[in-house]
Amino acid sequence: MAFGLETGPENVVSIKVVGVGGGGNNVVNRMVRSGAQGVDFVAVNTDKQALNASSATYKIQIGEKLTGGKGAGSNPDVGRKAAEESRNQMAKALENTDMVFITAGMGGGTGTGAAPVVAEIAREAGILTVGVVTKPFGFEGRRRMTQAEQGIEELRSKVDSLVIIPNERLKYATDQKITFANAFEIADDVLRQAVQSISDLIRDTGFINLDFADVTAIMKDAGLAHMGVGRAAGKGKAEEAARMAISSPLLETSINGARGVLINVTGSMDIGLEEVEQAATLVQQAVHPDALTIFGAAFDETLDDEIRVTVIATGFDKAPGALDFNKDKKPAEQSGESAAAGLAPLDFDKEKAEEEAKHEDEPDPFDDIFKIFNRER
Repeated sequence: MAFGLETGPENVVSIKVVGVGGGGNNVVNRMVRSGAQGVDFVAVNTDKQALNASSATYKIQIGEKLTGGKGAGSNPDVGRKAAEESRNQMAKALENTDMVFITAGMGGGTGTGAAPVVAEIAREAGILTVGVVTKPFGFEGRRRMTQAEQGIEELRSKVDSLVIIPNERLKYATDQKITFANAFEIADDVLRQAVQSISDLIRDTGFINLDFADVTAIMKDAGLAHMGVGRAAGKGKAEEAARMAISSPLLETSINGARGVLINVTGSMDIGLEEVEQAATLVQQAVHPDALTIFGAAFDETLDDEIRVTVIATGFDKAPGALDFNKDKKPAEQSGESAAAGLAPLDFDKEKAEEEAKHEDEPDPFDDIFKIFNRER
């Protein structure tokens, strides 16, 4: 079975998105409908009925003998055993792949149990493996949260990089009322932007070019990851876009203290040197002073007055348990701006920023980011 992209020499890197379980399959469906380019989509599930409804090009029913196509019953052990039963089938599906995104909603059976097995198969094949998962809402119960945290910990040991989106933070995504349906669309869009931006970085030749080797240098064996995309137009657009890229309220990481960062700035042909410098400097001031920084720039005439900043940050010393996202106040309330846009008043004191970047024992890395961005625009 040929799973590689049918492309010529202009796109020699094969990227796949593998949705595992119900949550992962939903992400894949939304990405397919959004018209995401440059990637192949694979759906993996124990639930035959859900798999039949998938929009993915390739579908893998795992654990057919174990579950009879009826799902994992919210039991991660069943999900893991189902994946082991179909290990050869999944390995075949990942042949000739350079990079894989594994997405799942953690806390249930199939996603929680099977995602680490898929990641293990990918890593064994030498594939750059990135996990993007969600944690359940608090109202879903302690048992589901415990299963999610255990699954995340296991997955973290199997992937090169891991992005975590706590569903509890979806309520902070905007000051407007969020419906149950569009809340998940917001989380799915984090993955869609991450996948699409990385695919674009690799496929498109830039003025200062970034390639798959650059992405690998930042993301391989890197642990927790922060991936953000910011877009802005008009006055101060460079700083605005950079600020949006580094301060997503939905992710369980900030870029504070990151030891590896990839920055890509895209704009029209008339983009100013000062604007590029502003965007890059803002990002660099938030990461570790000795961080490995890989910079790229590209032109896109369709952006007109708009500028797009993509940031991938890794190499965090903090463990997930050190992050506290159950503050009483929303990030939007703390900053006085819209958390959906990743906006905060800006006060960039360089010496202060560098000093704060050195302190890696602060209880909450978001506190440092909010201290840095503290001047009214």
